[in-house]
Order: sequence, then C-alpha cells, then structure tokens
Amino acid sequence: MNGAGTPSPPPPGRSIDIELGGQEVITIELDNLDPNPDDLLEVLKEGQCKVWIWTRLAAEYWRRGYLEAAEKIAQIARETLLANGAAASLPPVYSFLVNLQIARASKAPKLKLPNARQDIISETLREEYKKEATRLFNDGERVATEHGQSGTMLAVLTQGTLQLSSGLWDDAARTFDSVLAEKPTNVVALLGKAKIAYARRQFPQALKLFQKVLQLNPNCRPDPRIGIGLCLWAMDHKAKAKAAWQRSIEVNPGEWSAQLLLGLEALNSSKNESQSEEERREEFLRGTRLIERAFNANQKNSAAANALCELFLQKGQTRRASRLDALKLAERTIQFADVKGILCDGYIRAARVCHKEGSTRDAMSHFQKAKEAWKDNVLATIGLAQLQMKNDETAAAIHTLDTFLQTPNNPKSLELMAMLASLRAYPRPGVSSSDKIEEKKRARELFDRVCKAIGVAADGLSLTNGHTQTLSPSARKLGEDAEMFIEIAKLYQEESLEKMERAYKQALKNYESSGKTEPRLVNNLGALRHMEGHLDEAQGLYETALTHAAGLDSSSAEAMSTSILYNLARVYEDQGQEAKAREAYDKLLARHPEYVDAKLRQANMLAELNRHNDAHELIKQALSSQTSNLNIRAFYTHFLIQSNLPKPAKDFVFLTLRDHDKHDVYSLCAAGWLQYHQARENRDGSPKGIEERKRGFQRSAEFYEKALHLDPLCAVAAQGLAIVVAEDALGNLGGALGPVAPDEAQKRLKNSREALDIFAKVRESINDGSVYANMGHCYYARDEFDRAIESYETASKRFYSNQNVPVLLCLCRAWYAKANKDQSFSAMNTALQYAQKALHLNPWDKATLYNIAMIQQKAAELLMSVPPAKRSLKDLQKAIEQATHGQKLFASLAADKSPQVPYSRDIADQRRKYGESMLRRCEEHLSTQRQWEAEAQAKIEAARLRRQQEKERQDAEERARLEELRKQAEKLAEERRLAREQALEWTREVKRMESDEEREKQAKKAKRGKRSENVSGDEGAGGEPKQKKRRGKLKKSAEEGGEGAEGEDAALFSGEDEEQKPRKRPKKRAVRDDDEEEETTAAPRKKQYKSKEVISDSDEEMS
Repeated sequence: MNGAGTPSPPPPGRSIDIELGGQEVITIELDNLDPNPDDLLEVLKEGQCKVWIWTRLAAEYWRRGYLEAAEKIAQIARETLLANGAAASLPPVYSFLVNLQIARASKAPKLKLPNARQDIISETLREEYKKEATRLFNDGERVATEHGQSGTMLAVLTQGTLQLSSGLWDDAARTFDSVLAEKPTNVVALLGKAKIAYARRQFPQALKLFQKVLQLNPNCRPDPRIGIGLCLWAMDHKAKAKAAWQRSIEVNPGEWSAQLLLGLEALNSSKNESQSEEERREEFLRGTRLIERAFNANQKNSAAANALCELFLQKGQTRRASRLDALKLAERTIQFADVKGILCDGYIRAARVCHKEGSTRDAMSHFQKAKEAWKDNVLATIGLAQLQMKNDETAAAIHTLDTFLQTPNNPKSLELMAMLASLRAYPRPGVSSSDKIEEKKRARELFDRVCKAIGVAADGLSLTNGHTQTLSPSARKLGEDAEMFIEIAKLYQEESLEKMERAYKQALKNYESSGKTEPRLVNNLGALRHMEGHLDEAQGLYETALTHAAGLDSSSAEAMSTSILYNLARVYEDQGQEAKAREAYDKLLARHPEYVDAKLRQANMLAELNRHNDAHELIKQALSSQTSNLNIRAFYTHFLIQSNLPKPAKDFVFLTLRDHDKHDVYSLCAAGWLQYHQARENRDGSPKGIEERKRGFQRSAEFYEKALHLDPLCAVAAQGLAIVVAEDALGNLGGALGPVAPDEAQKRLKNSREALDIFAKVRESINDGSVYANMGHCYYARDEFDRAIESYETASKRFYSNQNVPVLLCLCRAWYAKANKDQSFSAMNTALQYAQKALHLNPWDKATLYNIAMIQQKAAELLMSVPPAKRSLKDLQKAIEQATHGQKLFASLAADKSPQVPYSRDIADQRRKYGESMLRRCEEHLSTQRQWEAEAQAKIEAARLRRQQEKERQDAEERARLEELRKQAEKLAEERRLAREQALEWTREVKRMESDEEREKQAKKAKRGKRSENVSGDEGAGGEPKQKKRRGKLKKSAEEGGEGAEGEDAALFSGEDEEQKPRKRPKKRAVRDDDEEEETTAAPRKKQYKSKEVISDSDEEMS
C-alpha cells in the first residue's frame, strides 16, 4: 500500500487458496468478491489463515472502494489472530488500519461551519481520524516491540505516511530517508520525499523523485505523472505539464486530479487575449466540463469545489439558483480545505454570495475569516472595506485598507491603492479643514503611485526601472477606468492645472477607447486650455463638446449645452470676436432669460466699447432679478471703479456690507482699496487734511485685516496690506504725513523687506502682473535694481505682453538707476528703449517725452565722464547724436505753452542750457577717443605680430621633432627586420645540426647492436658471469662529428689499457632530442674504475 489513501494495483495472481481442515481447499477469486464479506470472514476464521491472506483480502476490498468491508476484515483479523495466540503477526494488520484511517481522513471535512446554509454535514472530522490512526499506530508499535518485531519496513513506512499526513515534514523526511538508505527503490518512500520537496517548493528535486517513481513503477497509484506535471507547471514548463496530465488520463481514465488540473489550465488559457474569441470560448467550455467531471468523481475535494464555485459565481450574476449552488460549493470548500489559499478562496466566495444576497453580516464574517486564514490576501481586504463602506463606516474602511498597505510584506495592490485614494479624496463629516487637506495630499500620492505603476502613457506596458513588463489584466482595466482619472483631475483642481489636464485627457482617451463620448470632459479640457491662454484650442474643444452634447438625449443635453455655449462665448470674447460672442450670449438669453452671467458678460463687452450707459442698464437688470447675488454686486462694484466712479462704488460697497453680507471678502477688499485710493489721492496739506488721510489709511488696513481674518488665504487682502507696509502709509508716507525721521532709510529697507515677504506668498496664490510689479517697487526701494528689473520684466512679458505703459516706465526707471550706479552706457540705452516703447503706446504723454530727453542727455554725460578705456568711439558718437536730439526735445518742452504740463518748464530750459555747454566739449572728447583707440589698435597689432612669429617658430620646431621621430622609427624598423632574419637563419641552422646528429646516432646504434651480439656469445660460451653495467651518459658536442664517436668506441672496446687510469673528459654541451630529456635530468654519478676485461655499454648507447 502507498501512503496516499489508495492501495497499489493488485499483483498478477487474482485468486487465493485457503485450506480447511485436512484436505479441503477453497479458492477465492479476487475479481468476484462479494461486497458483503461475512461469508468470507467465516471461511478465514475456520481456516486460521495467515496474516498476509487477511491483509491481501482487506486491500482488495479497499481497492474496490469497499472501505467499510476492508476495515471489518482487518478488525476481525486482529481479533482472530489474538484469539489464536498469533499476536506476533498483528503489526501488518495495525499498519493496514492506520493507512485506512489516513485514507478516511483525506476525505473527511477539516471543520464544520456552524452557520452553514447549504452544505450541512454530519461527518466525522479529519482530526478524529488522525487521532485514531495515531492510536492504532502506537498499539501496533507496542505489539511489535513485545514480540521483537519493531522497526520493520512496513512499520517505518506507515510511520512516515502518518507524519506526512499530520504535516510533520521534517520527521517524515527523516523516516523516508531511513527507508531509502536500506532500499533506495522503495516507491512509497520516494513518493513521500517527492511530496515533501514539492511542499517546500523544491520543484527540481521533487520532479526528479516523481520521475524516479514513474521509472520504477509506471502503474503506481497515485499517479506520479500528476506530481511531475505540478512540478513542471511551477517551473514554468506549462506545455510539458499539460502533456504529463494528459498522459495520466490516458493511463488512468478515472483520474479526477488530472481532469481538475487540465480544467484549470483550460480556464487559464481562455483568458489569453492573444487567442481568438472562438478559441477562448472553446477553452472555457472544455475547462468547465473537466472541472465538473473532476468534482463528480470526488465531491469531497476542496480544490475541485473551489474551481466549480467560481464558475457558478460567474453564472450567478443573473441567476439566483446558480448563486445558491455557488454558496454550497463555497461552504464545501471551506469545510474540506487543507490549504490556506483554498480556505481563503472559499471564505471570499461565500462572502461574495452573501453580499449579493444582502446578508451583510454573514458576508462580513466570511471576509474576516478569510483575512484570518490569509492576512495578506488583497480580495479579502477589499471585500471587507466594501462592506464597511456599505455600512457607512468610511473611517473603518480607510483603516482596513491603510493597515494592509502599511504592512511591509503585504503585496502592493494597485486596485487597493486606487480604492484607498478614492476614499481619502471623498469628503467625510467630522473631518477638519487641515485634515481634509492632508487627506487630499495622501490621495494624490496614492493615485500618483497607481498611475506610475500602470504607465498611463504606455499601451499595455508599464515602465519599471527602464524595463518593460506586461501589465496584469486587472491593472490594465484599472488603467482603462475613466472615472478614476476624473477623480484624479478633481484632486489637482487647486494644486496643478497641468496634472489636472493630463488626467482629464486620459479619462477622455479611455472613454473614446470604449466607443463612448463625454461632452463634459471635452468642455473641462477646453476650460483648462482657455485658462492657460490657448484660445484656439479651447474654441475647438468647446465646439466639439457642443456637437457631442447635441447627440445626447434632451434631458441631459440642455444643461450641458447651456454651460458649453457660455464657455464658447467667453472664448469668442477673449479672441476679440465680439460679433460671435454677442450672438452666443443672445442665444443663451433667448433660451434662458434669467441667465445673469450672460447679461454681465454682455455688459462687460459694452463697457469696453465705452457704451457705459447700455452696460449700466444690463447690470441693473441682472441686479434687480437677483438683488442678493454677491457675484453680481461684486461685478457692479468693479464696473463702477473701472468707470472712474469711486464715490458711487464706495457707497455701493458699504451698502453691500451693511445690508447683505458684512463678511463678504470681495466687498471688504474693495472697501480697503477705495479707502486707500481716496486717502492717497487726497492732496490737502492742512493738519485736518493730513489727519483725514491718516484715518483713511487706517481704515483701509482694517478692511484688509478683516478680510484676512475671514479668509487667511485671501491674496488680494494680503497684497493690499503689503502695499500699506511698503509705502509706510501708517507712518509718515515717506515724509508726506510728517517730518522725515533720521532713520528713514533704515525704516524704508525694513518695510520693503516685510512687504517682499508678503508679496512672495501672494505670488503663489495670485497669477497676476500686479504682484510682480509691486515686488519690483520693493526691490527698487532697496536699490536692488537687477531684481527689480527681473520682476518688472516678468510682469510686462508674462501678463501684459509689453503693452502696459506704467510697467514699461518702471522698467525705464530701474534701468536708468542701474546705469547711473554701474556707469553703464548699454543699461542707459535699454532704459531709453523702454521709454520709447511707452511713448509709442501713449504718444501724448509729455512726461515720457521729458524722460527720453533726460536719458539721452544723461547718456552723453555718462560717457564723457568715463576714461577712454571704458568707452568706444562708436558709443560716444551715438551718445552725442542722442544728446543733440535731446536738446531739441528740451527746447520744445521749455517752449510748450500748454496751461498744464507734467514737468517744470524752467528745469527743461536749464537742462537745454546745460546740454549746450556739454556738447561744446564733444569734439575734444572725440579727438581724445580717436587718439586712444589708434594707440590701442597699434599695440594690438604689434602683439598680434609677436604671437604670429612665436607660433611660426613653434610650428617649425614641431615639424623638426616629428621628422626626427620618423627617422628613428624607420631605423628601429630596419633593425627589427634584420634581427628577425638572423633569428630565422639560426633556427634553420639548429634544425640542420639536429638532423645530422640524429643520423649519426642511428648509425652508432646499428653498429653497437652488432658488436653486442658477438660479446654476449663469447661470454655465454666461456661461462663467465655477466659484467655489471655501468650507467652513465655520453655527452658530445655538435662540433666533434664522427671522429669523436670513433675515438670513444676505440677507448671503450680495446681492452688493452685496463690498468691505465682513465682520462678526465671535458664536459661538452650537446644538442639532444626530446627523447633524451628524461635521461639528462638524472643525478650525475661519480666515475668508477673497474678491473673487468670488458666495460659494457652504457644505457644510452644500448638504447
């Protein structure tokens, strides 16, 4: 038996013979067993059969699915063997019962749902079977120990199977290892090790073990092909995994686990968007059939119930019967699951059904149980948060989602992040203003993370660290959610128009991708482009939105068309297309006569055409229809101020504050401005007039302060107070309201610094040129002319298109001051250019003409006062020419007979006289400048010649150096060529010498071989003992040739001078072959003198 709950296939022998009494034998056919084993049990008792017969029959009943009969046979076997005194044979029976209880446990429920509504069970729990198995195993071990049979292979395998079913992986692994150490081919132990390796996610190791089991037993049950497929799937070899499962079904057609896995694989394939719709539908249907077949084969398997539950849930979106079936399957999954993931899925699906059915309490309970089973499950967290939102527990939902995201190891789900961001962006009761701002900030951060992850600019790809990764279907659907981007746009409405516009564009793109139109989005985009000054684009968007709105149903089209048409009229107005704007406003008023905004815009257009009476009439009509409308009253106040009617404007503002809303911020700011303007323009120098002016400034500051108290972010009020501070209106107004104090300069710097701090903050709120102009005034007061010029230029270019005369004159003044400070003629020219631009825009302004004459005269004076080195002849001539023109302007200004002029005629005449005296010195300065420039040019030319000569000398030296290097390189190349040729010659000579020596050696060997034969024959005949060979080496130089060899032979074989002392030979270096290397490395021996008649040849000579 294996340890997985089913016995192995039966052996080939399909019958058992049982002896009864003496000679009677009963044959039991295993293929024709009676489901009721009572008769068989009587035969087994009478025959006093051995234990293997009992267990064999019990296993056969188990194989056929008769677990009750199998257990009954095993129990009777235990009783019978005990009664017959064969207790020593009981351990196999106990092992059988243990495995049988493990098999029952695998099909028993893990828990019972106390509030189950569809799948109500009364079966014994899995834990009870495991306890019974443990008890039986301990009893078997006790019996085996008593009879000295402990530690058998069957007992050890049973122990490992029990440990594996109890989740004791380490103990089971050690047990199976002990079995494999004794028998490496034990299939049960190999299967157990494979299951443990797979559970530990050691897929390659598990795959090898499953494959080994398949090699040892191709018919093994459970089928190792299932495990092979699971390992291959986990290792991302999905095609091979599918082939393994298909082979399993071919071998075992009733294998439900392979059918389930193939069904799940088919469902996954049906989600592959690269396939056609027909192919995906076929895959889905095939997967559904396989999963249903697997569930019918084993209705107590949680994985099959879980997969089938999801299919019923998909059908149950419209059918209640399917939802109830899904609930039953979900409860089946929960009660029989032994894996946390499947248990969590069961709870989630049960909660979904309960939520759909309206059982909020049960759904909440199931979602909480799912989170307990798997704390980092995203679906359970989202489901729980949704139910909390349904119960109006928004704070609890935010806490649930936020806690999940803050946990370090939890997955960062984009859907969950988007949901949390949406909840934070949604206004909730009981939240303070500061908390609302903080919540919106967190919402923006979360949405930014979501957009970055899904890569809204990419088509299905998300960029992460420079690499592209395919988005999951859920993340892609999130990127296609237009409502999410509309919500993002609303969050950035007060923060960033650019990000708001990007969000609206993405939302519109998503709508268009789905084939829908949304005029409101197009209208919003048009409004953003309108605010940014892109009027043509805004017009096109408004017209597109109006066209789309016309195609909607009448109930919603009218409201949309009204707003869009008003916006289109506004952009026509800003483009200067008054006729089109007037026509659009007329259409609006024809449809909706009470549309006061259109009337106010018409009044504004009439006012710009100096038709103030007509404009006034329209405003009165709007005001009479909506007397308490503060927007209309604010516009009327603005109209009166622009019409230069400060007294009626002041009375109307005070009336608004008194009778309608004393806390209206706009009216308070307007009152402050009117009071300040009235006090500033009051020229009464009497003590009473000065006191009244002080009181006016004081009241102005009070109005601004009250507006700031009501709205701390009111930039207009802040700017008004900053102007009061900068001009010291509450002090002496720079000496206008009293004597100048000794520390007036320090006080002016302090006031301008404080005003600058306020203007810097106001600049972040008001996008208007007046803020930058006021900052320029403060910098000018501090003599920071560069920064003043920067502020004035920003105001002039960005807001007024260089068409605002006061700002241009301020720029002229700043550049003039900078020119005098830096003694810069170019800065003076820039000041002159700005003055000329202002005169071009306002040609009748004589003050500007006076300033131009003053700048032209001052420029000439400036250049005449600097040394020749700091000016040029061209600039001097230009300055004199401008000063001449300035003289004419001063003469005409002094002779002007107008009753009122904005300058002093006497001063103009004095400047004319001063200019005449200055111009008389011009020729002297011109001649001095010409002489200085001629001398400077001569010095420059001389220096240029010296540099040229020095360069020519250096070039000549460089050419000589390069030529020398070239010659050296050629010489070195020639030397290397000769060396290579000589080396080749030496190589050829060495090879020739080696060849000659080799031939000499061959000749000597042949000759000595012949002599050795003769000597050996003589010694054999004489019966003399062999002489001891002398081992040595003969070294010869290449120059000795044949003579050296012959002389040596003569000395060795003459035999006549035995007693003569041998001569000491000089050592000679010889060129030897590679074959002699080993010999030459031997240690040298001392020379010996022998009294033999014949000295034998050396080893080298005999070789």
